[in-house]
Amino acid sequence: MAVAAQYIPAAYSLTAVGVWGASDFLGGVGARRANAFLFTAIVHISGMVVVGTLALMTHAPFPGNASLVWSLIAGSVGGIALALFYRSLASGNMGLVAPVAAVLGAAIPTIVTAFAEGVPGYRHVLGFILAGIGVWLISRTEAGVGRPEGLGMAVLAGIGFAGFYLCIHQAGNASALWVAACSRFASLLVTGAVVLFGRHLRAVPKPVLAIAVVAGILDITGSTVFIRAAQIGRLDDAVVLSSLYPAVTVLLARIFLHEHFSRARTIGMVAALAAVPMIAG
Repeated sequence: MAVAAQYIPAAYSLTAVGVWGASDFLGGVGARRANAFLFTAIVHISGMVVVGTLALMTHAPFPGNASLVWSLIAGSVGGIALALFYRSLASGNMGLVAPVAAVLGAAIPTIVTAFAEGVPGYRHVLGFILAGIGVWLISRTEAGVGRPEGLGMAVLAGIGFAGFYLCIHQAGNASALWVAACSRFASLLVTGAVVLFGRHLRAVPKPVLAIAVVAGILDITGSTVFIRAAQIGRLDDAVVLSSLYPAVTVLLARIFLHEHFSRARTIGMVAALAAVPMIAG
């Protein structure tokens, strides 16, 4: 059954939710068994090869100079953010740190877009308040528990994701495949430099290598459909819908890793996730 034209951007965004959520779960698992930057570099290699091959096979037009520059800047920012995010997932509780990165990644571009087009409405404000409460409940110190590990890196990752969204939007309507491939090339250069200069280059076990390759394919798929959603729809809508991906990551973590949270942090996680669609109201 054909999807109505007005729902196509949302369909792309929700596709990104599924593949990004699965990719992040795999990234968190893999980064527990290898250096986060080395693991992320492998993720970028696999994603770049796959989407670059598709771009060549489909004869997609190569981006112009301006689009190329913004794609490279987006990739540089996003590459570091993804490595930090994987490290936060590996060192902390996936169900707690993922919503923090998602809320920040969604809120910042939405605020920029909203103020560029007009003062945010009451729904935006309610979403910001709910997000703040959620982040506070997630991050606050509890008796005998302590502050969640990886939270600081999750905050930095969320800010980096926001930068990626804003920069990728500036790439305009160039081929989504090439924009994704070029951004991954820049991500690879940045994370690869960290690996080399930080002397993190070492053999990766085959199971971890396989996880990184699959995570890379899923991640680049999510980026490509997100780029297309932002091109044919509103940036804030695409960002907010796509930022629901922690729901998938949390679900997988509960199923396969049996993660559990305190009641307060569970409420905080739900509040953070609930705030995402409200922010772009």
